[in-house]
Amino acid sequence: MNGILFLIPVALGLGLLGLFAFFWAVGRGQFEDLDGAALRIFIDDEEPRDGA
Repeated sequence: MNGILFLIPVALGLGLLGLFAFFWAVGRGQFEDLDGAALRIFIDDEEPRDGA
């Protein structure tokens, strides 16, 4: 019983911390461009070499 009285507030605190971190990341724009990083692999940035 004493373990439950300790673990419930710890679990609620960690849940609120995770929720705060999620909303902080949304506010900072971390989820704005989800497809950009996945499609960036198809962009060819290197210029072709001259017969080497």
